[in-house]
Amino acid sequence: MAAKKKTRFGAKDLHGIIAPMTTPFTRKGEVDEAAFRKQVQFLIDAGVHGLAVGGSTGEGHTLAGEEAARLVRIAMIEAKGRVPVIAGIIVDSTRQAVERAQAVADLGPAALQITPVHYLFRPDDNHMLEHFRTVGRATKVPILIYNVVPWSYLSPSLLIRIMKEVPQVVGVKQSAGDMKLLADLLLGAPRTARILSAVDALMYPSFALGAHGAVAAILTAAPAAQVRLWNLVQAGEHDAARRLHERLLVLWNAMIDDNLPATVKFALSEQGVPGGYPRAPMPAASSRQQRAIARALKKLL
Repeated sequence: MAAKKKTRFGAKDLHGIIAPMTTPFTRKGEVDEAAFRKQVQFLIDAGVHGLAVGGSTGEGHTLAGEEAARLVRIAMIEAKGRVPVIAGIIVDSTRQAVERAQAVADLGPAALQITPVHYLFRPDDNHMLEHFRTVGRATKVPILIYNVVPWSYLSPSLLIRIMKEVPQVVGVKQSAGDMKLLADLLLGAPRTARILSAVDALMYPSFALGAHGAVAAILTAAPAAQVRLWNLVQAGEHDAARRLHERLLVLWNAMIDDNLPATVKFALSEQGVPGGYPRAPMPAASSRQQRAIARALKKLL
């Protein structure tokens, strides 16, 4: 009998609910791989359409290169070809981005989710474009620009220019609450581009506007509910979708704070998934946050 062909996902497979995984740490700050594996299974069992590893929800800015690559490898092993896996890269130079990209390229991620460089000094538009072009040429893996850094925010015109001029850049994950930018991207992006929302509070209007999907912390905190929301909008059942959106907004309002990865971890733990600790110096979810999240989840689940 012939061996089963290994599933190879690409940019075209990036749609729907793509959950950005947290990185569970032990009390000593080490990666808890067993807890991470359980999270993969929980999210896939909830019906998500993809996983993202090492993003901001995953405290990717705190991960060493070897840790980030190992987590991508584990996610892909545990996913067993059922959903695509995106590898996050949050660094501040083209050299670093190329090194991180090359470290995971052979593992077969569907895409790289890369922030603009953002440490204090912002490159001009031409050099920002060349940053993504260089990383794309180094790996040939599709790239999603993670547009999240307030002082290094990329305009719709620049994002559209990059997508048109850099073949490896296949889309944008639009964050930071800017629905106008999301709408402009959907209006002007190349036809084949993937525009994903990270406007956690407004998943319903994001989907109604035509976003191809989402990669956002709220998806990991309540994956089954977010899959329901996606399905309702795709089916045109907007009254039910709006009612579900309202309950999800209560959860988001309970979670959103400077320690967001920690509040997502608590939401996971409330659903039987070991969340682990955040990596120092980020504080764990406070008692106030825990009470509010637990109440919101009780009404949602």
